[in-house]
Amino acid sequence: MRVIRVDERELTARLDGLAGLLADTVAGGDSVGFLAPLGHEEAAAWWRGRAADVAAGRLAVWVAREGERVTGTVSLALPDKPNSRHRAELVKLMVSREARGRGVGRGLLATAEEAAAAAGLTLLHLDTETGSPAEHLYRSAGWTRAGTIPDYAADPGGELRPTTLYFKRVGVPSAAG
Repeated sequence: MRVIRVDERELTARLDGLAGLLADTVAGGDSVGFLAPLGHEEAAAWWRGRAADVAAGRLAVWVAREGERVTGTVSLALPDKPNSRHRAELVKLMVSREARGRGVGRGLLATAEEAAAAAGLTLLHLDTETGSPAEHLYRSAGWTRAGTIPDYAADPGGELRPTTLYFKRVGVPSAAG
């Protein structure tokens, strides 16, 4: 597996693979903001819409590949307000169904955390569907549960589901260190 940070040009070049990953994620029942069925063109249009944020530095996107095939992605949504420049939101961590269980998600998560710390960020936050397999990943990677919001978002089938909020301090020495 190779993980690279993509710029606007590279995001556009990988549009087909990213769209396939997003459509696969939704088809697998994962709640990433879309209802099923999600067509390839709709998924590609969504990714195309992220290119301006990548170019402007508001969104950092990493892509995991096996050869030329996209197997996963993660992004950091970077703040634009002066009082929040120390933090970012981890968004759209996705791993293709056939690549799950091989460390792709953990590798993407570690990459985003390390990049955030290197950029001087000290706090990351995210939300994920309560009870999803992603919760195990976040907890095992040292993220702290902050709370749960009922009926937060519809899953791909349209059912309202709760979300759990998590945070993690990065780039700061631990109390033991």
